[in-house]
Amino acid sequence: MDAIQELINLLNSSDKRLFRQFLQQKNKRDDVKNLQLFDLIETDDIDGLKKLYSPAKNNDAYHALRKRLQDNLLLFLSQKTFESSHSETHDALRLVVVGRFLLENDAVKIAFKCLNKAEHLAEHLEQFNLLNELLLLKLQYAHLPGAENLEALTARFLRNQTDMQREAKLNMAYAFLRQELQEIHLKGKIVNLTALILTTIRKYKISAQDLMTYKSIYQILFIANEYAAIQQNYGLIERYIKRTNRFMQEQVHKKQSYLFYHISILYFLANFHLRRKDFAKSTSYLKEMMDLMATDSRYEKLFYLRHQLLSALNLFYTGFAEDAIALLQESLSRTMQSSKPEDIEDLRICLTMFLALCNDRSSLKQLTLLTRSDAWYEKKMGMLWTIRKNLMEILVQAQFANVELAISRLNSFQRRYKKYLLKTSEERVLSYLKLVEKYLLKPDAALEVNYKKAVLAQLNSAENNDIFTLSFIAWLIARLEKKTAYQIVLTLY
Repeated sequence: MDAIQELINLLNSSDKRLFRQFLQQKNKRDDVKNLQLFDLIETDDIDGLKKLYSPAKNNDAYHALRKRLQDNLLLFLSQKTFESSHSETHDALRLVVVGRFLLENDAVKIAFKCLNKAEHLAEHLEQFNLLNELLLLKLQYAHLPGAENLEALTARFLRNQTDMQREAKLNMAYAFLRQELQEIHLKGKIVNLTALILTTIRKYKISAQDLMTYKSIYQILFIANEYAAIQQNYGLIERYIKRTNRFMQEQVHKKQSYLFYHISILYFLANFHLRRKDFAKSTSYLKEMMDLMATDSRYEKLFYLRHQLLSALNLFYTGFAEDAIALLQESLSRTMQSSKPEDIEDLRICLTMFLALCNDRSSLKQLTLLTRSDAWYEKKMGMLWTIRKNLMEILVQAQFANVELAISRLNSFQRRYKKYLLKTSEERVLSYLKLVEKYLLKPDAALEVNYKKAVLAQLNSAENNDIFTLSFIAWLIARLEKKTAYQIVLTLY
């Protein structure tokens, strides 16, 4: 997507009106065309863009105008973000900015009051980089009357430097683990997660105590959750879940200060227990997650769709299919321009799956709304998600007698993903596809004893115990037993 278009998409109708006013105030001449360009890009008026300048000077002038518009959009967004944010971090940053201004204008007493308040907030939030800037400012003006004792100030500055180094090491370790995760995810690299984390901790000289913070627990749990999803085995990360539970029990009094991390951790815990089929525990974490989201509208907006997705999955796999479908439909109707595309696609594919498992033909319509390319899905949603999406498309088309289309999709799937599946030792997906293909080419195969044995044998594999994998297997069993796949899946765990 065009960079300017991306920035414009971040603005709501009120923001756009304010941005136009912002440009009008900045324009010193009447012939400036930035407002025209903004309107043309917003309405995607290609012909209008071509007419903006005469052909003789079209190229250079047009690109210079685009650059100025992009710079203004960035400036407007930065000011808007700074002014509208009500987080404690931004409060501290504002106080530092004001404190610097007051010191430069000799309002020393009130300046130090602002900086002291900012320091208290920054310490409370463990914003070490902000503390570093603040303490440097205090040191710069330590010669003024009313300033703090220089030795005490220096000691705090040096202690904060140590904290900054510790956080930097944790961030480098997290970046390294994310990079390794991409290798596992996209290239099928075989890795033992526990060994990888231990090696990374040693590599960056991270102590056990360094790992006992909200941020580091969140980072490790994020990596663990992604790893378990790729391996389709959430039992592999149970030790990290237990460690997280112990940490959370010890930190109850601090949760309001680390709301983003706390809500994120609750989301990971809810997802873990859902995938382990402990629906009651998953639901209890979702309730706690919603209670915290309700305390801050920013986080309610950020996590709402993800919370609804897990809530719907818990309902569906505990026998409340109609409620789950209604919840997803309502959630999709409430999506906004600012909603993350990835969250919307998650809801849509989940709704398609629910409808298909219940033998509802409207799943075909939902399938047509998953319109992005496989390359986009692979990059944004991951290889596993994209493979499941393609498998589901084959099954839904077959389910409603679009056999030729299903076979065509199956052949396309094999061309695109067979090599990847073999590389990542996922031959079971190809074995599953063979059973699907046999049924498509010869529906009577479902009556053969050997075919039934091959289908049911998939249930004996521990690696097929994930609820989503069971849902795919249930589709095949439903062909044998003349029931809906949903009726079957509820009996498989």
